[in-house]
Amino acid sequence: MNNSTYDGENEFLKDGPWDELYVLTKHWISDLEFYRDDLHFLNYLIQKYFIWIKNEDNLKLFERLKTNLLEVGDMAADLLEKMKEHSVRLGYMVEDANRKDAGIIKTEHEHLEEEIAQFVKFFRKRRKEVFTITKQVLDAEEQENRIES
Repeated sequence: MNNSTYDGENEFLKDGPWDELYVLTKHWISDLEFYRDDLHFLNYLIQKYFIWIKNEDNLKLFERLKTNLLEVGDMAADLLEKMKEHSVRLGYMVEDANRKDAGIIKTEHEHLEEEIAQFVKFFRKRRKEVFTITKQVLDAEEQENRIES
């Protein structure tokens, strides 16, 4: 019995745009490396201002920010590792499109695409939180210092 959907899928995967998926994955890796560098800057920002904070509530906010950034960093490192491994597998597909694991690699690519989209949303949320809280805390600390003077 011949299943045309299955045959069509195999045909697409056989002639699939493996080179395009490979290039896209390399772009994702580059983006993740940029986000990782941006995380280093955000951590630096928090560390730089952390030493000037006197108010206990503000210190707790900064501690929470540091914890959140560690979580984002762990997510970035994990996703970056997955992307690098995926890139290698796609490289094999570019060399030999008739590999038996083509369907698995295609599914993996789709899953990674969803993961990176979720990561970017999460990263942007945390980044915005860092800038918002840093501004609020610094303004509050400055106000408190003026009152004490």
